[in-house]
Amino acid sequence: MPYSSSSAAEPTTYSLDFIREMPKADLHLHLDGSLRMSSLIEMAKKVNISLPADTVEGLKEKVFKPSYDNLGEYLAGFQYTCAVLRDIENMERAAYELAVDNLAEGVNYIEVRFAPQLLMDPANGIGFDEVMKAVNNGLQRAKDEYNSRNDVGLAPGLKPPFEYGIINCAMRMFGKKGFSPYYTQLFSLMRDHDEISVIKAAAMEMIRASVRMRDEEGLPIVGLDIAGQENGYPAHRFKEVYEYAHQNFLLKTVHAGEAYGAESIFEALTRCYADRLGHGYSLFSPELIEDPSITDKKAYSKHLASFIADRRIAIEVCLTSNLQTNPSIGDITNHNFRFMLENRIATVICTDNRLVSSTTLSDEYKLALDNFPIPLKRLKDMVAYGFKKNFFPDTYIKKRAYAKHSLEYFDTIARKYGFI
Repeated sequence: MPYSSSSAAEPTTYSLDFIREMPKADLHLHLDGSLRMSSLIEMAKKVNISLPADTVEGLKEKVFKPSYDNLGEYLAGFQYTCAVLRDIENMERAAYELAVDNLAEGVNYIEVRFAPQLLMDPANGIGFDEVMKAVNNGLQRAKDEYNSRNDVGLAPGLKPPFEYGIINCAMRMFGKKGFSPYYTQLFSLMRDHDEISVIKAAAMEMIRASVRMRDEEGLPIVGLDIAGQENGYPAHRFKEVYEYAHQNFLLKTVHAGEAYGAESIFEALTRCYADRLGHGYSLFSPELIEDPSITDKKAYSKHLASFIADRRIAIEVCLTSNLQTNPSIGDITNHNFRFMLENRIATVICTDNRLVSSTTLSDEYKLALDNFPIPLKRLKDMVAYGFKKNFFPDTYIKKRAYAKHSLEYFDTIARKYGFI
């Protein structure tokens, strides 16, 4: 039953066809969590990686399930996707197919994120530069193919062109063995350092290399993220990494408030200069606050929410992923997205992991629109945030023109389906 409130208008019904045709942007999209399942099987055979099953049906039963018991089970599949992606051809193929799959459902702007150091294999000649070029080559190939079509362009009535940016993730934590060949080697080289020193050194190396590749190679590396286990690995430990990005005009997002309290969100904003927030779920869960200095937890959440709304800091909302990694939410109508709407937060609907969550951006929009009161004007605002709050890999003037055209095309599709 759709969520409702006494002040809300009657909910509008949107067909999946309309949702698929309207222009969209996905700003929280993990490459290693979004492979085609059939491609994963083929890639594994190519590089001699053993999977728990060698059929799509088998993988759905054993690894990529409709629901998960906990976050650990949700993350288990990444050991296989990362393993097969430590191959240049597989990397490029995965990036290309991800772009093609998004374009097939009307997603004309994506920001693909991943941790390059998880995919590096120094012993086999796969360093940072090789990883970044392979991923970019796949995305660029899809862009060139799509944008050469006669029905695509910035002229009135044409579909918006495809554009993309790459967000590089540092990892909050990784072990001495098993996370990736690069991390294993780094621990060996820095064996006399404590764990957090090694982790921070890897993050700083990654951000320096990202800025170099952007400036010297022209790759559309547009942002920094920090991913991995949130609880126990606070973002402030990586303040210097975010300062380096900030000083070099690289935009910032932070996985914050996914599995920890609202104080994690505040820290992302004030210590890491976050331009956007990944998930931000706990913003409206004051019971998750653990900082003993915060005595009035409800007031803290209220003031923080108002601060975020007033500054128009966008939250990358991943509904299905949150339901899968936080079973306590239960029904979708219990998701804190309803409070984000009520508090006029700038929200961008995203997928997180298309493979692991068995979803598409159209599916995520449908889930939101079927269960929360979102009239057409509010829907257009949400779509607009995807184009206005993105980390566009070009000038602000070009970003504005691209966003304007995408929103004009939204109106074209809305008229086609009788909403205008």
